[in-house]
Amino acid sequence: MAGLQRDTDAIAAIADVKKMDTSIPSEKLSGEFHDHDLDHEDDGVHDGLEFPTDEEIATLRRVSDAIPWNAYLIAIVELAERFSFYGSTVVFTNFIQQPLPAGSHTGAGGPDGVSGALGLLQRAATGLTTFYQFWCYITPLYGAYLADAHWGRFKTIAIAVFVALLGHIIFIISAIPGVIEKKGAVGVFVLGMIVTGLGTGLFKANISPLVAEQYKRTKLFVTTTKSGERVIVDPAMTVSRIYMYFYLFINIGALVGQITMTYAEKYVGFWLAYTLPTGIFLLCPIVLFIGRNRYNRTPPTGSVLATTLRLFRYAARGKWSLNPVRTYKNLSAPDFWENAKPSRVHEPPVWMTFDDLWVDEVKRGLKACGVFLWFPIYWLTYNQLNNNLTSQAATMNTHGLPNDVLSNLDPFALIILIPICDRFIYPGLVRMGYNFTALKKITLGFFTGAAAMAWAAAVQHYIYKTNPCGHSASTCKEISPLNVWIQTGSYILIAISEILASITGLEYAFTKAPKNMRSLVMAVFLFMSALSSALGEAFVSLSADPLLVWNYGSMGVLAAVTGILFWFSVRNLDRHEDELNNMQSGHLTTEKEH
Repeated sequence: MAGLQRDTDAIAAIADVKKMDTSIPSEKLSGEFHDHDLDHEDDGVHDGLEFPTDEEIATLRRVSDAIPWNAYLIAIVELAERFSFYGSTVVFTNFIQQPLPAGSHTGAGGPDGVSGALGLLQRAATGLTTFYQFWCYITPLYGAYLADAHWGRFKTIAIAVFVALLGHIIFIISAIPGVIEKKGAVGVFVLGMIVTGLGTGLFKANISPLVAEQYKRTKLFVTTTKSGERVIVDPAMTVSRIYMYFYLFINIGALVGQITMTYAEKYVGFWLAYTLPTGIFLLCPIVLFIGRNRYNRTPPTGSVLATTLRLFRYAARGKWSLNPVRTYKNLSAPDFWENAKPSRVHEPPVWMTFDDLWVDEVKRGLKACGVFLWFPIYWLTYNQLNNNLTSQAATMNTHGLPNDVLSNLDPFALIILIPICDRFIYPGLVRMGYNFTALKKITLGFFTGAAAMAWAAAVQHYIYKTNPCGHSASTCKEISPLNVWIQTGSYILIAISEILASITGLEYAFTKAPKNMRSLVMAVFLFMSALSSALGEAFVSLSADPLLVWNYGSMGVLAAVTGILFWFSVRNLDRHEDELNNMQSGHLTTEKEH
């Protein structure tokens, strides 16, 4: 579902709006500088604030600032969009896998039956839902390009809302009586997937950066609490809190959407399960229109990607070798980018319209993208929520509940756990002196995801053991007497892993990207979910009896092994987290600024 609050010792202010100050000594440009080294001229954002000394930075407790109301407005838009997205997708598995109940014209299963429509069985359901996940998370790359280069984030989001709305209408058409009974419903439904996925992709790449950009302060400053304690207000912690509560809004929308739509599907039919999310989705254009003059917007800056590729080619000159090991060492050397900085180039080419600090920002952004390359394995565990765990629930005693309602334990757990982490767990770890950095959180996220899959494998083992049909449980007319609530452990563990890995990934993408590449870096993070969905297609053959224990077991082992390899690959980067966050913002002049 797709930021976490960072440890106060691991994060300093995100200085992402200030251009290069040539008065700063060269030794400060490497990251060994403090926020108070910058001149604090009035800028309309930091006017009248007291800035900390070196001693205060080292000794005073850090706190977050208030979250701006503009961020809450954008979070409401995200809530409505996620309500409609998850409210629709939660019924996809039953819509695709299960056949239309006898005598039904809406697909409703009633109190004692399972809702269905297309009757394409579990492998087709897993394949189509996996394709949908892939499509929804590859299209953000296009949305990021449009936003960064041409339209800006706000306009791209507005257009995305229109496209997604059209897709939701197509879903309704595929489920109305008279269409749902015909073979053509499959084609209409898949068309709805394609159109809605495009709108979702354009939306996802830009809504996350836009919400964090509503907070404008970028420098540490000192204030006094009501109790008289002098503390440092840390903009990075504020960005972390914004993403924590942004994710909370996501899951409120997901929870309400999923619960209500599973009952709409079960007792009325799929047409209602697609119509109600469409109605809630209409809140998106309304709230966007109301807040259109309040939002802090970043204008498009032209094609930044082309300049970045030219920069990489320039830095890589003479570094290539027929020996792949030597090439890797050359390209990953600490001084790889140094000779590509304008100050080191005697006659800079015409495209080199940036300063040295922008090169450092690109370097930092690429390091973040390197971290994201491990995420496809993590998302394999999360994606089990969307298909196989729903199918698993249908083989147990649900006591009259819709089989797809159990997936709501994930957003429900997140709604409870996010405030607990924000108010108690993370501050408690800080007071205990534990430096729980972003990369440590992500590492632990892999292991909790692996634990969720181990739980699911154990449940599946006992389903096979207790089902009258043995290892043919999913096609058996009888169900296992096991209570469906034994799935709870999987959902709670996945929720914990999301707090540790998914939210932190959002924050990491925002804080490590150059300002004019935020949508692009965010899209790269989201694209990892698309790669995971493509990788998941390789496991579709395991998504059927009698191989489901192997399916969950292999996912768990992969996540655990990847977590170990991930930590060994990033542990050195973790030591430099403070320097990366303290980096000043560079400047790039694009065609739009000429």
